[in-house]
Amino acid sequence: MRKMIAMSLVATFALTSLQAATNAELEERVADLEKKLSKTDTTLKEVKKHDAFDNIKFGVDFRNAVDVLDYKDNDTGETASNNSLLTSRLYLTMAAAPMEGLIFKGKLAIYSTWGAHIYDESMGLKDWSASSKATDTVLRVKEAYFVYSTDVGEQPVSLSIGRRPSTNGFLANYRENEDNPGSPLAHITNMEVNAVMVKFGWDRFVSGAYTKFVYGRAHTGDQEGVYGGVAGSKPWDPPYAEKDGDDENVDFFVTVGDAYNDGTYQLMYQWAHIFNTKGQKYNDPTTKKAAAGTADLFSVGLKIDGIGDEISDFLDNTTVFISGAYANYNADNGYQLLGSENGGSQDGTSIWAGVIIPDMITDNGKIGFEYNHGSKYWTPMTWAEDTAIGSKIAVRGDAFEAYWNFDLFGVKYLPAQVRYTYAQHDYTPNVNCAGWVDSEEVDITAQDLRFAITYRY
Repeated sequence: MRKMIAMSLVATFALTSLQAATNAELEERVADLEKKLSKTDTTLKEVKKHDAFDNIKFGVDFRNAVDVLDYKDNDTGETASNNSLLTSRLYLTMAAAPMEGLIFKGKLAIYSTWGAHIYDESMGLKDWSASSKATDTVLRVKEAYFVYSTDVGEQPVSLSIGRRPSTNGFLANYRENEDNPGSPLAHITNMEVNAVMVKFGWDRFVSGAYTKFVYGRAHTGDQEGVYGGVAGSKPWDPPYAEKDGDDENVDFFVTVGDAYNDGTYQLMYQWAHIFNTKGQKYNDPTTKKAAAGTADLFSVGLKIDGIGDEISDFLDNTTVFISGAYANYNADNGYQLLGSENGGSQDGTSIWAGVIIPDMITDNGKIGFEYNHGSKYWTPMTWAEDTAIGSKIAVRGDAFEAYWNFDLFGVKYLPAQVRYTYAQHDYTPNVNCAGWVDSEEVDITAQDLRFAITYRY
């Protein structure tokens, strides 16, 4: 019996010693594992932090729309209509930030009408079949630019070069159902531009204030590439160089910025000067798009987000704005702009006002009402198509517009819009800032009813 008890005590002691040794070893292994996991976690954080900058982030903005169009020349009684203009517009957005203070942004775009021919009908190529055939489908660069920001002493400075985000700018973003506006004031600039930009921030002096100085080129003059001319021939076209003629480079200088912006009140301004803007030789209607003089455009716009001080949720979510603009086209001697006399000038003015209110139906829906008025020679830079019936911002007469922006099925990635635009043209409709076309009295009405759905992510 004593022998059995002794053996039991020895076994218990051995097991206890073994368990103690095992626990110590386990604790050591666990501590070692924790160290390794800590190192791995630190490494993963560094990788994630690196990858957050060292890549390009892509986004999609895919809009499909149907427009019902109607035109009438009230002087002649002539009418035209299209009860189903179907379009698709795809934006592929890009953004990268390889280091603090340096970003790149880009946007590739395809915008087409359903069933339209690409290039010309003789090719038998439709827009919806081109991507399935060994042919060319055009994906265009809408935006591509970098921005480098730094501080020079206490002065914030930014430098940017490339194709600027210069469409759907200040105030136009509401009617386009876009939260963030482009860079310039859409009232006088709504077109893609290639330019160099320097920005100075004045926020330490005035809330939200800044100024951008932009210099760019809208048109390259009469130049041929390396294969455009034949060396030794007469006449010879030197590669990428201009010879004497009227088709000169069209450059521009723009000053744009916020005079004040505290999140509720935003006051923006812009001045644009166009060099060698296109016109005609005086009393020579056969010439077109000659370098005829200069143009200056001014605009000031005020936007108020939220009416009053917490009077009601409705007023807190209401936006109102008003913008005024002026354009002056000044022809050189021997030329005319907008039908001016020899070396004369033409002036135009415009007013743009709007209000955007909650729709009281959906969570984030908005209803907007806008009014535009332009004088006889009002000619802004609006090559971008802001409606299918032409630019309502550039109307020479009156334009009325109403729209409802909402999220389809309540899904924020599916913004939708119903929009109606009515334009009364009292003078020749402005097409492509055509300084070589005189403005004459007309009585033309145009209407556009649009239904659009977008996938945006």
